[in-house]
Amino acid sequence: MADKLVIFDTTLRDGEQSPGASMTRDEKLRIARQLERLKVDVIEAGFAASSNGDFEAIRTIANTIKDSTICSLSRANDRDISLAAEALKNANSARVHTFIATSALHMEKKLRMTPDQVFEQARQAVRFARNLLSDVEFSPEDAYRSDEDFLCRVIEAVINEGATTINVPDTVGYAIPELYGNFIKNLRQRIPNSDKAIWSVHCHNDLGMAVANSLAGVKIGGARQIECTINGLGERAGNCSLEEVVMAVRTRRDYFGLDMSVDATQILAASRMVSQTTGFVVQPNKAVVGANAFAHASGIHQDGILKARDTYEIMRAEDVGWTANKIVLGKLSGRNAFKQRLLELGVQMESETETNLAFAKFKELADRKSEIFDEDILALVSEESVALGKEQFAFVSLAQHSETGEMPQATVIMTIAGKEVTGTSNGNGPVDASLKAIEANVKSGAEMVLYSVNAISGSTESQGEVTVRLQHSGRIVNGVGADPDIVVASAKAYLSALNKLHSQADRVSAQG
Repeated sequence: MADKLVIFDTTLRDGEQSPGASMTRDEKLRIARQLERLKVDVIEAGFAASSNGDFEAIRTIANTIKDSTICSLSRANDRDISLAAEALKNANSARVHTFIATSALHMEKKLRMTPDQVFEQARQAVRFARNLLSDVEFSPEDAYRSDEDFLCRVIEAVINEGATTINVPDTVGYAIPELYGNFIKNLRQRIPNSDKAIWSVHCHNDLGMAVANSLAGVKIGGARQIECTINGLGERAGNCSLEEVVMAVRTRRDYFGLDMSVDATQILAASRMVSQTTGFVVQPNKAVVGANAFAHASGIHQDGILKARDTYEIMRAEDVGWTANKIVLGKLSGRNAFKQRLLELGVQMESETETNLAFAKFKELADRKSEIFDEDILALVSEESVALGKEQFAFVSLAQHSETGEMPQATVIMTIAGKEVTGTSNGNGPVDASLKAIEANVKSGAEMVLYSVNAISGSTESQGEVTVRLQHSGRIVNGVGADPDIVVASAKAYLSALNKLHSQADRVSAQG
């Protein structure tokens, strides 16, 4: 019987640390539901001590998700661990993931603690956590750059205190596959009680080797848990990509000999949901989930595919969900069909009011666009909180005039704290004029550091999806907007980003 490989998804925690990728509670819950449909083993839902918002998001996910273990990160102190346990108390299956840095650089420069102090704090933290929960994961942050003797001493002690999973992070993406695999192998051989815990890998992609390092940690090192994110989302160059490790282990089962619980047909839906929620667009040539992942332009390749698919394809597009995203709804579709499609997409509305509002927006879009794709529906429901008046800034309407040789002008009607206001401005183009019209009323003073446009589906009738990244007073946020009119989508994205700036959610730096 093959060994089981545990898939630990940290999209909602480590992935959210990408500048601008912070998510609302409802967005986190929607993604958590999709991760449950994907059948990941563990969902790291957040960092309970970082903010009240993150605490509530973890508690909501723990109360809702039934089939995956729900995990909260915590620093190695009693307060963080207590908050994590409190947020998780109603979960069917719960895990606390506590960490402290063990590299000489981190201990001296960041923690300002001696190795003995770090050792004692790690040991006491795991002991405290184990008194609250039976499932405790421990991570020595920056483990790969830590002294091996000291690391062995710490890990042996925390296993003795009851740690059930030992995670070995390559926090800064410094590792090389063969070296990282042997590093974990040596730790497991040297530590007398290493067989009392599951070993885990958590690799960052700074040198483009997060997936390779993770797989080496499994094959060479004997790890049986991989920590990863959808689309490789994460700070700096990102994390290990869930879709890539899952399909590597599945496609090369002859080499890895491991079983997984993951339902790979849900991978594409998860990828698109995370992309649309965060505004981080998936590159076309991204493995498994990129638009070109199963496209063949070469005549030789096309000829081979027509004769036998396995000449140039090592996995089938339908295996990861590409065939699941068919056109299913149009303007004649009824409310029940729309509600059923929402459920299939992992979207659950909190009230009939939200469902009715989303359906009205769907019918409005169907009058303008003959074919409604799953991506269109996800884009619609991502805006329901704005339309319900839960946000400070909300879009009402836009009028713009643009003519060759003339200065474009736009008038935007919006609400600020429920009060309708109008702004008019000229600009270098209709988008520029529209965003300046918004700023005429908001006066945010934010700097735009990114503006990107992506077609949701593949035709000129497609909705345009716009991502706007704003920076103000050290905070960076993303806003996403979708509409068949790209100028309107731009205005919606800008207002979405302004709402996130206005929320002023407090965050605490977490483990990498």
